[in-house]
Amino acid sequence: MMKKKSVLKFSLAFAAALSVAAIAPQPTKAASNASSVSAIKKRGTIKIAVFGDLPPYGWVTKSGKRTGYDVALARQVGKDLGTKVKFVQVNADSRVDALNSNKVDMVLANFTVTPERKQAVSFAKPYMKVSIGVVSPKKKVITKASQLKGKSLIVTKGTTAENYFTTKQKGVTLQKYDSKTQQFNALKNGRAAALADDNSYLFAWVKNHKNYKVGIKTLGPNQYIAPGIKKGNKNLTSWMNKEITKLNKKGFFKKDYNDNLKPYFGSDVKPSDIIITK
Repeated sequence: MMKKKSVLKFSLAFAAALSVAAIAPQPTKAASNASSVSAIKKRGTIKIAVFGDLPPYGWVTKSGKRTGYDVALARQVGKDLGTKVKFVQVNADSRVDALNSNKVDMVLANFTVTPERKQAVSFAKPYMKVSIGVVSPKKKVITKASQLKGKSLIVTKGTTAENYFTTKQKGVTLQKYDSKTQQFNALKNGRAAALADDNSYLFAWVKNHKNYKVGIKTLGPNQYIAPGIKKGNKNLTSWMNKEITKLNKKGFFKKDYNDNLKPYFGSDVKPSDIIITK
């Protein structure tokens, strides 16, 4: 009789254990909840990944102050959540890992939306647009892609500019360089009629090179910069979508542009060339 009771007690205990295991939160769900809006508010801090060496988007000044277009947005997000902001400095190739390893809740580091990245992370509404631009000497400024036919154009290897002119403008001879420094030196040395790259780089470059002009501001489809959030975190993504809509209505991004981007761009660049107001 005692033996049967022991077996019964063991069976009941085992069944209870299985029941508890079945309703216990799964690790992935727990990780996602750790970056939910309520969890962030309860913690009192939101962890945001930013660049530390990419002016005018995110960098650290000589006095040690963290500043830039993305940094200003990060601070506003913290303010509107009612939390402090913990900045986590990242490199371009560590942004996705920072989200997936739960080191950060959000990435605001000039993060371009691409089909490949959308497989790995979620993106909220974009707040900035970029495109291919073409810069050339003011004396022989290029204002239309058709003017490049039969001429040499400088690009950096592996960029969207190289891909665009390889597939869409095949009558152009490409000079391909490994780095930004090499390509701009080639332009200054007169090795080609023009140079094509991300227009935001070019706007900043011509500010300090007065003999050149971004004659073609946009070429091909726009690409978009957006907040990166861990894949599946619909709660924080939804909150950030509403936040960007609200900030647009308040004119936040135009002010952010004037404060942090305009000083680095040439006078012919308008806020509408960069920011998204819808």
